[in-house]
Amino acid sequence: MTIRRHVLAGIAAVLAAPLAVSAPAFASDLPDLGGKTVVVVTENAYPPLQFVDPKSGQAIGWEYDAMNEIAKRLNFKVEYQNTSWDAMIQAVSDGQYQIGMTGITIKDDRKEKVDFSDPYLRSEQFMLVRGDETRFSDAKSFAALESGLIGAQPGTSPFYTAVYEILDGNEQNPRIKLFETFGATVQALKAGDVDLVLTDSVAAKGYVDSSEGQLKVVGGPLGTEDFGFIFPKGSELVAPVNAAIKALKDDGTLDALNKKWFLDYKMGG
Repeated sequence: MTIRRHVLAGIAAVLAAPLAVSAPAFASDLPDLGGKTVVVVTENAYPPLQFVDPKSGQAIGWEYDAMNEIAKRLNFKVEYQNTSWDAMIQAVSDGQYQIGMTGITIKDDRKEKVDFSDPYLRSEQFMLVRGDETRFSDAKSFAALESGLIGAQPGTSPFYTAVYEILDGNEQNPRIKLFETFGATVQALKAGDVDLVLTDSVAAKGYVDSSEGQLKVVGGPLGTEDFGFIFPKGSELVAPVNAAIKALKDDGTLDALNKKWFLDYKMGG
């Protein structure tokens, strides 16, 4: 999971049409798992992928929507359970759960214990700045601008990317100004209180498109990671889930989920 252990930094995706409500329960060209029950474990501590809605008390998020759609298309029933991140990979490896989902970065050392699905999300952060910004154009030139300030939420991937990929590795660096919400960092950027906010491409595009020239994106992606579901080694579920992931990518469902959870969620929609 590395630095993305808290709030998701971003997803490299384009805006897509709304999720089609007429999608079939499961497609004829996908495997049919015959209504079997599959135990899926998560942590509910990584919004907007999975978390407990403080208003309803229900567990919701991008991964819940995606897994529920995968289950419909492959014809299986999901039984959700919870465990801590520290215990999850070993528990799935031991066969206590059949699938694990909590924004798990695909890494070679983890493949020694569990099998991964194909990537279902790519986390990439981009530099959101004011539309008239000319003092810097990428991470290196921003770092050289000693007066430049970054707005971030403490403990999030944008915070750690700012510390370790843009600045000097000092988590107490005074050039990082902390805010309670992502929306507050964008407001501070517009007001000139900070000069840079890191966010995903979907949210960045949404903010830029609605800003009437007040905001723009500079530089290339930072903090790239691929996320996958995990399974016990040799699991027969890997191939069907991969087929479903491909179908969800091909028909725009994953792009629609990206818009729902990484643009509308951040913008309060």
